[in-house]
Amino acid sequence: MTAYRFPVSVKGVVLRDGRVILLKNDRGEWELPGGKLEPAETPEACVAREIAEELGLRVSVSGIIDSWVYSAKPERPVLIVTYGCAELTQGEPVLSSEHEDLAWFPLGDVDALRMPAGYKRSIAAWARQLRS
Repeated sequence: MTAYRFPVSVKGVVLRDGRVILLKNDRGEWELPGGKLEPAETPEACVAREIAEELGLRVSVSGIIDSWVYSAKPERPVLIVTYGCAELTQGEPVLSSEHEDLAWFPLGDVDALRMPAGYKRSIAAWARQLRS
C-alpha cells in the first residue's frame, strides 16, 4: 500500500473587535495568513513567523482549531492546519508582496466570502472559543 504525502500549510486565525483579518491570494480567494513549514520549525513558530512576514503583526499561538485537505489545484492537495492566535500588540497590518489585498472582515460577513469552507469553519470555531 502506498502512503500519501501532502505538503503542510499552517494558518492562523486573528480576531480583533469582532473582525477577522484575511488576505486575498492570486486565485481571488480570501485566506488566513500562514504558510509552509520550514525544516526543524514547529507549526506554532511557523504560524507566528508567517503572520509577522505577511502582515507585520506579532501574535501568540494557541492550540489547533481544525485540519483538512484542500486542493486549490487538483493535482496538488495540501494539508491545512489552523491555529487560534492572539495579537501581542495591536499594530496596523502591512500587506506583503505575497498577496493582493488584506482586510478585516466582520465575523457575520465571513460566510459570504469567496474562501475555502475549512477557513470559515476555523474562524467560527475560534470565535466560539474566545466567547466561552
